[in-house]
Amino acid sequence: MTEAQKQRLEQQLWNIANELRGKMDADEFRDYILGFIFYKYLSEKQHLFANKLLETEDVKDYAKVTDKDDIEAIREESLQKLGYFLHPDELFTAISDKGNADTKGKSNFILEDLQAILNSIEQSTMGTDSEDDFNKLFEDLDLNSTKLGRSVDARNSLIARVLKHLDKIDFELGKVDADVLGDAYEYLISKFASGAGKKAGEFYTPQQVSKILAKIVTLDKKRIKSAYDPACGSGSLLLRIAKEADVGSFYGQELNRTTYNLARMNMILHDVHFSRFDIKQEDTLEEPQHLDHRFEAVVANPPFSAKWKGANNPLNETDERFSQYGKIAPASKADFAFVQHMIYQLADNGTAAIVLPHGVLFRGAAEGTIRKYLIKEQNYLDAVIGLPPNLFYGTAIPACILVLKKCRVHDDNIMFIDASAHFDKATNQNTLSDDHVAKIIETYERREMVEKYAYPAPLNEIAENGYNLNIPRYVDTFEEEESVDLDAVATSIRSLENDMKDTDRTIADFCDQLGIKTPFAV
Repeated sequence: MTEAQKQRLEQQLWNIANELRGKMDADEFRDYILGFIFYKYLSEKQHLFANKLLETEDVKDYAKVTDKDDIEAIREESLQKLGYFLHPDELFTAISDKGNADTKGKSNFILEDLQAILNSIEQSTMGTDSEDDFNKLFEDLDLNSTKLGRSVDARNSLIARVLKHLDKIDFELGKVDADVLGDAYEYLISKFASGAGKKAGEFYTPQQVSKILAKIVTLDKKRIKSAYDPACGSGSLLLRIAKEADVGSFYGQELNRTTYNLARMNMILHDVHFSRFDIKQEDTLEEPQHLDHRFEAVVANPPFSAKWKGANNPLNETDERFSQYGKIAPASKADFAFVQHMIYQLADNGTAAIVLPHGVLFRGAAEGTIRKYLIKEQNYLDAVIGLPPNLFYGTAIPACILVLKKCRVHDDNIMFIDASAHFDKATNQNTLSDDHVAKIIETYERREMVEKYAYPAPLNEIAENGYNLNIPRYVDTFEEEESVDLDAVATSIRSLENDMKDTDRTIADFCDQLGIKTPFAV
């Protein structure tokens, strides 16, 4: 599939979403359209897989298979290889055709059948290795919600039309790279994020920011054993790493239930086998699910300055993630708690990159104590990268990236990069071009001073600044104004005054000729 074809697929899916959501908010309709796309993907994958198994049989099209023994054999193979199973009459095209059959101008009633199919997909995995990955995966598709229509008939009609439109699109799963549909899915997520306001920050990181993080944690590596995101949202950051290096396994944790479901769907849609990802739904700071693992690549864009229990929870004082730093991150700002958690989970040969608000660079009290320990005692902070303002959905504040390593090559300095003035302006949101991203990565890799852009600050200089990491202390971006020639200014003013007097005399002469009073004294 060419780039043009991929873009056409993305636009087709977005047009369907816009056409059919009616008055529903984009972020509300998101769960339905993405859920139905996911169901279609599972259906087409099942169909293709079953057809390969039927190549030597009399009936070669799975949609037409009725023999119970054949279906049972396909079910067993599907659960082992795909992780789920769809019966022939549960395939997407079958339910779409039923819903859109001509019955005197009305859609056939399919809500109960569709709900049963979605439940069946989940139930097919019970007792198998993929059960956790499919458990309650479709719970956000409430087919009885009045958001879809006030009456049952209205809801049924809308869903039948959605299925009909999607059924016309060939995902070409057997012909194209798995990432094509996955990228189209990501495109839809980003489009929904742009219209979701503050909520968007809960589930999506702008693609170019994701690219920076992914490139940093994979520098000089072609394969990553394991990648982890403790606030994984839709999983886009983790999947971005896979575009830079081969990733063995993906791990993530997400608090929001809807977003957690989206992350699992996103993994499967990118053809990540269920055995290669482990996404959990729980509060990472209070109920961490992967503490016995250490990860080679760690990325995160946690909610900025989120509240957590902090020092109000006595258990945090003995928690190995937080106890050694001398202070607990304040309950009103969990930023450093996420940093500490990521450090704990980071492998000795790993790299972590985390997006945070600028306040973590200079705020005092407990955060100042933690920051000092991180630099002076651990020496894990490798770089600080300042990003432009208004990059992120739902907030216009500028953010920074902290790069962390336990075994640093350049352990006598911290690299500061001020990329805050390097961006493309857009109507609602600033963006980073590929050139902007490349400059950040190249500068980080070279670790050389670049006037008004980058500076490798010696640790003793940082100590002299009281471990304050505010970027302007290290990267001087001050632009001197051109000097002013006061004599020339004075001469210009006198010339203007003379011109004004000449003009006044001309006006007075006109007034005299007209026989009217002059409006001012000459």
